[in-house]
Amino acid sequence: MAEDNPAGALRSCLSVPGSDGRKIAKAAGSGADEIVLDLEDAVPPAGKDGARALVASWLGRRAEIGPRIAVRVNPPRTPWCHADVIACVRQGGTASIVLPKVESAGDLAFVDRLLDGAEAAAGCVEPVTVQALIETAAGLANLREIVAVTSRLTTLIIGYADLAASLGRAADIPAETWLWAQDTVLTAARSAGLAAVDGPYLAVAADERFTESVRRAAQLGFDGKWVIHPCQIQA
Repeated sequence: MAEDNPAGALRSCLSVPGSDGRKIAKAAGSGADEIVLDLEDAVPPAGKDGARALVASWLGRRAEIGPRIAVRVNPPRTPWCHADVIACVRQGGTASIVLPKVESAGDLAFVDRLLDGAEAAAGCVEPVTVQALIETAAGLANLREIVAVTSRLTTLIIGYADLAASLGRAADIPAETWLWAQDTVLTAARSAGLAAVDGPYLAVAADERFTESVRRAAQLGFDGKWVIHPCQIQA
């Protein structure tokens, strides 16, 4: 449970659709170490503006959620990224932005500058940190440059579904097939003094395959794991 985690480790990071107020409210009492309000994959294009407004309203009631909150914004070069980032900073309720599809140092440099301006406009004292989702072949290939571009970067997260698509692999291949990608992300994170978080098991069950994926991530050295259902948090 989050209250038993005084070190603030990101052992369990629960991803919640930013468009679903009921699920956000349920996540608040889930015991996850971090709640990630998702404006990207969980929200179709027609719902982006509404989800952003809903997430902003929850950030304004930060005390009701409890654990650490991050917001997965939309990727750079989409029509929504800049608006997502500015809305999160203006509301002042998030300490961290999860940036998906990070493929180059330029992606983080763009968000770093955007946060500079948004924080200045909002009068923020504490800088917003950034967690980078590595989920494409280009992202894996450019990790050395990615980890060195901004002091805001605190965490690398590996994203299996999009990485599988980028590599032309099936998403449900055996877990050991991902060892090279996992080691690449871990090595880059540790070389830069960053946390490393394993991506979600791509099903909502807390079954034997899920438990094995958690065990493997811990043995490899990951600091925590994303989950997509509250029943997976305890494991």
